[in-house]
Amino acid sequence: MSSQQSQACINLQWSLALMDGLIEGGMRRLIVSPGSRSTPLVLAGQRRPGLELTAILDERSAAFFALGLARASGRPVGILCTSGSAPAHWLPAVIEASESEIPLILLSADRPPELRGWGANQTIDQSALFSGYIRGFHDPGPAEDTPGALKMIRALGLRAATTSRSSPPGPIHLNLPFREPLVPSSECSELIASPPTTSPLLQRGARGDFGRHRSHQEAIEGHLLSAAGCDTAAESRTQSGPTAGQDWPITDRARAHLDELPLSTGCGVICCGPGALSKAAADALWKAAMVLNVPVLCDPLSGLRFGPAGPGRITRYDSFLRNAPIAEALKPDWVLRIGRAPVSKTLLGWLADRPTILLDPGGRWSDPNHDVRWRLRLQPEAFFELILSAEWERDEISPRQLDWLHHWLSLEAEVDRRARQYLQAAPWCEAHLIATLLDKLPGGEGLLCANSMPIRQLDTWSGSREASLEVFGNRGASGIDGQTSTLAGLGAGGIPTTGLLGDLSFLHDLSGLLLGSAFDRPCVVINNGGGRIFDYLPQHGLPGFERFWRTPVQIELGNLLAGFGVRHRLAAGPEALSQALDEALDEALRAESRLDVIEVVVDADTSRETHLEFWRSLSSLNLGE
Repeated sequence: MSSQQSQACINLQWSLALMDGLIEGGMRRLIVSPGSRSTPLVLAGQRRPGLELTAILDERSAAFFALGLARASGRPVGILCTSGSAPAHWLPAVIEASESEIPLILLSADRPPELRGWGANQTIDQSALFSGYIRGFHDPGPAEDTPGALKMIRALGLRAATTSRSSPPGPIHLNLPFREPLVPSSECSELIASPPTTSPLLQRGARGDFGRHRSHQEAIEGHLLSAAGCDTAAESRTQSGPTAGQDWPITDRARAHLDELPLSTGCGVICCGPGALSKAAADALWKAAMVLNVPVLCDPLSGLRFGPAGPGRITRYDSFLRNAPIAEALKPDWVLRIGRAPVSKTLLGWLADRPTILLDPGGRWSDPNHDVRWRLRLQPEAFFELILSAEWERDEISPRQLDWLHHWLSLEAEVDRRARQYLQAAPWCEAHLIATLLDKLPGGEGLLCANSMPIRQLDTWSGSREASLEVFGNRGASGIDGQTSTLAGLGAGGIPTTGLLGDLSFLHDLSGLLLGSAFDRPCVVINNGGGRIFDYLPQHGLPGFERFWRTPVQIELGNLLAGFGVRHRLAAGPEALSQALDEALDEALRAESRLDVIEVVVDADTSRETHLEFWRSLSSLNLGE
């Protein structure tokens, strides 16, 4: 074997060991964008039955697709590309993954060290591309085939996949340089044909079908946690208590710390923002809220707005907190915040200057109002169990406390009634779209709601419903990019998900339409003539407003979609939308794997006035209603 072919075999052997470690750590999907320098890693991925590869041309689209997959599955998803500017296209998705705590494994192929800084083609400094938005960076150097090097690179794969799922989860960047040649010849046939090497635990349990079983790492965690009497890995970690740096494990000491919090005094609220709770924690939350006699303000991305709930669920806050006397009368004595900051700017402003407890198991310190006095690095389930097991000694209950929850529930019911009545006579707008969508979407499915106006309209108009609905949104950094690709990733990750996108966010990610077979539900696109969020902001009316802020795009969406082979349906009213959704969902449920785009045409000026008039109508609300 020549020295050059020896290098090609070394590259492949080294890449196979890396893939084994990544699989062992829980990675099951690898999203690949084409390139030359990444060839050894592609060849290795193809030869590992525990890994499913998907090829996506556009690196930005690939990264958002991976983001959707990882969000749907909870597992780390790998992204692979060649060297140079290619990995730079991942940055928006990496930022979102970091802020939303989504596990990604970034595998950037690179030129070897001797070519860096010498003007070699397609060679840049890739070491700091994602600085500040990753949980770890490793550049192990060029491939070697010594036993120690192969052991190290496999361990690095395991470490990367495991770290990406740690607290807080997020992206890990592995920069992987390769020397040429990159393609092995027949002299490496024995290596190319070799079966994957797995741990004995995996061999006993998975039989090669790793996608349906836990990884080696997860199995070990499970054994350790069972021995410790814990249910999840997160519960086994050391948590911190009411003051920074203070440990608060689930012990009698923790129960003593509970008395330091104002939970048994005055009138409080629980605010659940994006990513607040797992489904497993929801039941405990509702029970704890009943014990505390407080309302639970449920952001549309909290996982609590739709589906079964306790009696304290509040969803219409964005509307009735615009009534200044009511907002003042409902000012709480304390706030318990769970998850990230809420979508509603009205709610966030109303929460300001209130003593706040932040339940923060990931250690991200989400506190844009700078009001957090107690930060608890404790898992929500454990915290709620503490509340339920505590013996509460309340001071004398004031009249305000007696009526506290009743006021909230009465306002919720009254505003819900008024909103439904108002829309019966109101001109066609996004509010009707939200109502129709929630009426049509099957229970147990998903909805991806884009940023800017769609998520705010959902927040304002949706209310709640008894049928479950998992709402997704890239609110970590709140960009409008990558929405179509994220929608495809969610579908490919096993969650049937309908999209609700604005026209600009849809046009921003046209390359996502190339992922046609991954879509299993329709995508609803609101065509309201550009960036209409600015109609509600101080920029409205400035010189050049239409050109520099609203930025309408004159495109015939039907003609554009025809070029992608995507079915287009047009809806300019409630009846047409209802029919289009019925037809699209019926075809989707019959497993016809083709993207359906429903273009919903809305007059933005009419819509704006409809929104403002409804909010003005709530000035007549009284606290006693």
